[in-house]
Amino acid sequence: MADHLSPHVDENVPRPVIAIGNDYPPSFELAEHRHRRAQFLYAAHGVVAVSTPQGAWVAPPERGVWIPGGTPHAVRMVGVVRTRSVLIEPDACPALGDACRVVAISPLLRQLLVAAAEVAIEYDMAGRDGQIMALLVSEIARAPVIPLAVPFPAHPALAARCHAFLERPWASDTIDHWADSLAMNRRRFTRLFRHETGMSFAEWRQQACLSAALPRLAAGDPVTTIALDLGYNSPANFSAMFKRLLGLPPSSYRP
Repeated sequence: MADHLSPHVDENVPRPVIAIGNDYPPSFELAEHRHRRAQFLYAAHGVVAVSTPQGAWVAPPERGVWIPGGTPHAVRMVGVVRTRSVLIEPDACPALGDACRVVAISPLLRQLLVAAAEVAIEYDMAGRDGQIMALLVSEIARAPVIPLAVPFPAHPALAARCHAFLERPWASDTIDHWADSLAMNRRRFTRLFRHETGMSFAEWRQQACLSAALPRLAAGDPVTTIALDLGYNSPANFSAMFKRLLGLPPSSYRP
């Protein structure tokens, strides 16, 4: 592992944005930690999987994860991962809000993240480096949000069921099966699920399947194997869902 910086970097440097560059070996995990500043985490190579008490987010190289300041989070690397991320003072980029989310990485934003990693920590705010950081924050603020999230409910029994499903997602699992396992009728379950997660059960189930599929695709697993393991009737059905939600076929995410 090269150029590794602790997640507990000095956040009191008198600059609104601090750039961090790290290289990680396959399957490396950062234990749960938090930053005072917001973090925009981007993997220039490989895939990062971020988990918090509120949910899970997976980001391949075309995506970045916004992690609000103070949010406890753990990060798992899939494959060899090269991150280029930034820590931002809370008032420097309020546009993305106080919830974790995945956003699209434009070609300009990608180049700015790479360039920022080469900038000295105490850069000249009035010079070129300061302009790079200012433009970087502006591009992060305008990056489109991607619907790629698996929120966890606060309801204890439902949360346990969601965590168990995320360990072994099954695309054909049903509302009735979940409702029965929680001793609820269908109507009560659907209302509770949407209230706790902000999603319908079907939407959440798809997101959980995507969350499980992306790291496996990055690791080189065949699309057919992943589709069948997730309970899809055919690879074509899985690929259609994948492309509808992410805009690209699953083969685009394989190394």
